[in-house]
Amino acid sequence: MQRQRFTVGWRFYLGDIVDRWWWGEPDDSTWRLLDLPHDWSIELDRDPACPGGASVGFFPGGRAWYHKRFEAPEEWRGKKVLLEFEGVYMNAEVWLNDEYLGRHPYGYTSFWCDLTPYLRAGAENLLRVHVDNAAQPNSRWYSGSGIYRPVWLYVADPLHIAPWGVYVSTPEVSASEATVRARTTVLNERDSAQEVTIRSRVVAPDGLPVAVSDTQAHIDAGGRHECSQDLRVASPLLWSPDTPHLYRLETEVLAGGEVVDRAGTPFGIRSLSFDAQEGFRLNGRPLKLKGGCVHHDNGVLGAASYERSEERRVELLKASGFNAIRCAHNPPAPAFLDACDRLGMLVIDEAFDCWREGKNPYDYHTVFEDWWRRDIDSMVLRDRNHPSIIMWSIGNEVAERDGHSGGAELARALADHVRALDPTRPVTAAVNGGHSWPWERTDSVFAALDVCGYNYQAREYRPDHGRHPARVMYGSESTPGEAFDHWMSVMELPYVIGDFVWTSLDYLGEAGIGRVRAEGDRAFLGDYPWHQANCGDIDLCGFKRPQSYYRDVLWQSGSPLYIAVHPPYPDGKEPPVTYWGWPDVWPSWTWPGCEGKPLRVDVYSACERVELFLNGQSLGAKPTTREERFTATFEVPYEPGVLTACGYIGDRQTAACELKTVGPAQGIRLRPDRAVLKAEPGDLSFVTVEVIDGQGLVHPQADHTIYFTIKGEGSIAAVGNGNPVSTERYRGNQRRAFRGRCLVVVRANGTPGEIVLRAQADGLDAAETVIRVGP
Repeated sequence: MQRQRFTVGWRFYLGDIVDRWWWGEPDDSTWRLLDLPHDWSIELDRDPACPGGASVGFFPGGRAWYHKRFEAPEEWRGKKVLLEFEGVYMNAEVWLNDEYLGRHPYGYTSFWCDLTPYLRAGAENLLRVHVDNAAQPNSRWYSGSGIYRPVWLYVADPLHIAPWGVYVSTPEVSASEATVRARTTVLNERDSAQEVTIRSRVVAPDGLPVAVSDTQAHIDAGGRHECSQDLRVASPLLWSPDTPHLYRLETEVLAGGEVVDRAGTPFGIRSLSFDAQEGFRLNGRPLKLKGGCVHHDNGVLGAASYERSEERRVELLKASGFNAIRCAHNPPAPAFLDACDRLGMLVIDEAFDCWREGKNPYDYHTVFEDWWRRDIDSMVLRDRNHPSIIMWSIGNEVAERDGHSGGAELARALADHVRALDPTRPVTAAVNGGHSWPWERTDSVFAALDVCGYNYQAREYRPDHGRHPARVMYGSESTPGEAFDHWMSVMELPYVIGDFVWTSLDYLGEAGIGRVRAEGDRAFLGDYPWHQANCGDIDLCGFKRPQSYYRDVLWQSGSPLYIAVHPPYPDGKEPPVTYWGWPDVWPSWTWPGCEGKPLRVDVYSACERVELFLNGQSLGAKPTTREERFTATFEVPYEPGVLTACGYIGDRQTAACELKTVGPAQGIRLRPDRAVLKAEPGDLSFVTVEVIDGQGLVHPQADHTIYFTIKGEGSIAAVGNGNPVSTERYRGNQRRAFRGRCLVVVRANGTPGEIVLRAQADGLDAAETVIRVGP
């Protein structure tokens, strides 16, 4: 199929249209003109009275319309024309030229619309999409609203490869040879039977073909044919997090000697195995999963899914030592999985947060019975060629996890349906305990699974192994504060294959689940203006938080030392944090007004011992072994200057880090993550904005309002900071710094040239950066 972006030039109207005038020719000329992806919720002011409440971060939902007018060339006459929507939240309904094409309730699975019957070739066409996110509460986290992922248009011969009709697996893998199994489904929508050749060609990472197979088939008019071919690849380059080699399967359908359709499918050659004796093995080698849970939102961009924003999330996690991601609690964007394939990140792809029994009045349980098969089809058929995916999850903390309401039978039905579509990966689910029933009641649901996910239940690992010695387990959710205990269990127990922290990336919604509590605060979530979860290793802007540096130490990756200073509190009593929280420590030695007062200083250390110095004077040395949970704590009277930690293994110094007292804030520094963008609409540069002193040090207490102007071939897509209680919008041209930093996201408009971003603030030296667009 010929594939093209269908994201530019949409009209948008936010609100209900009471009269049914849209069946005529509506005047949408005054509607907002925009490009996809689009999330309207992130653009709006947060509302303390929002019916979704703290769960959705107090962001409003609503209803809206999207229109797109397009010319269908005459050469499309007689062709098959399809649209693929990667994701619409939620309750999408689609019309073409007043003809109803269908609906799709679930906001996280991709779906197709066949435009062929109603398309006007050689004329203008009007596509209309209605999105309904008004019935709330319907989510336990920020969902966003709108056509928040890309839309694609496909044009094909009536004799063509079915959508998601190529399936690649590698059933036999060794160092000397691998078998690549290609299964291709071809549809014949021509008026007569066809004799076809289905050709599959394996192309190596260097671009050279290494195997080819041709199969002849007879397909009746209106029929379909599934072809299975085994291709042998000698001395394969194996896919893994360390070596993410990608091959490509090129598929062609020939009729009468002519190619009538083709598809290209990236894939990796790798083997998976799971058992209680050896744990998880990738390509025959044991591997522990250093995992993190990830919601679908793209931080300051809201739910809007750009290729670059999805890639950046994987880059951030990879740089922080993660090798595995659990998608919570829904299938992710295709671009996210593409990035995991390219960069080398293992994935658990998850379907649902509830089954028949819901967690909110208007969540997925309202359509589950009618739609779960179709939505699992969408997840598995769309995603099964990704080598990064190692498990399919059928649910998270579902109410039926103890077997009641037919939970065991339903788990079996879902798991069997997944296996019918893809028998090459194990099926899992994330299961938590209950307050009124014994943990052992989960056995009936676990019996339907191949690998069992434990949410916050590490204490059950050893007892469950005694009862079920063949069960393979992993921590599907754990808290930052329990990182040490959970990871020690992973290292000690071969049948526990990994641990996934809640969460690796911070997210919108579940407001304040990881907050420092105010006096008397006993609530699960925070009150307005809390809107970020505040539990991620990495904050909403992509900046590492202290618990991420502790995880570096725990995993023996990244920085071996980190100094975390507890701020002074008026009464000297440090407030508690929630179960998902982390103490509000700062990497700062700038505490004006606190001279002479003792400050608690924690040093996270991957060394055997650490010695702390203040202005060159030793404050003593302390061990930082496993017995001390890799942490040393000091009481240090505050004195401006330099605080230094030196790490030792034996008598040899192996690491050092320091904090310096900063001077007055003087200027702004702009650091784009990419100085060159592709000349494509929607390519992004994430620009870190720092308030610095005269020595170029970030001022940790700076909170200036930064104003942005932009010129050239781009625009500002979003602004943000890591302040979980800010009331500022994420759209606009200004943002306050939070602890000396904020973020601005620059979006290319597709035209080659330059983008000039300028940042200024009262009392600070301004800064500019130039981003080039195109070659």
